[in-house]
Amino acid sequence: MKKWLATLATATLLCVSAGNVSLAQEDATSAPGTLESDIEDLKKALINLNRDLFILEQDLLFPSSTQVAVYLSVDTGAYFALDAVELKIDDEEVTHYLYTDRQVDALHRGGIQRLFVGNVNQGEHELTAFFVGYGPEGRAYKRAVSLTFEKSGKPAALELRIRDEASKQQPEFTATVL
Repeated sequence: MKKWLATLATATLLCVSAGNVSLAQEDATSAPGTLESDIEDLKKALINLNRDLFILEQDLLFPSSTQVAVYLSVDTGAYFALDAVELKIDDEEVTHYLYTDRQVDALHRGGIQRLFVGNVNQGEHELTAFFVGYGPEGRAYKRAVSLTFEKSGKPAALELRIRDEASKQQPEFTATVL
């Protein structure tokens, strides 16, 4: 499918380029100002075509009837310093992510990361996320959270959240369906 889209985009670029050459030869003798406007119009058309191809590719790769997206948010960080996340759906690893200090800082400031977008069949599935990091006093932490969710014909969105539980002085890991 990607080869087909790449071939289509290449063919379009070649047609646009060939058109530019013939326009340049015709207009070089008549009006230099119109050539620049024609090139700008072609650039705009090419940008619109690229956008349309991207949307088509996303629709083909991730149809809404099978699409699932998983997001990560961090509310605070006094009791847990995030280092890595491993994500499994139905006991199959779908992504593993290592964080830099800047990425963790962005999450602490309210950022939300899209960990995974993929396809799953309709029906019941189990999401398991493993969080690796450091707790108070620099102790290594590895915690997991699981969620069983029902995938229907609509896109599914799931949130993984890490927040501090002040009463227990420990981090709390939750997974919810949005």
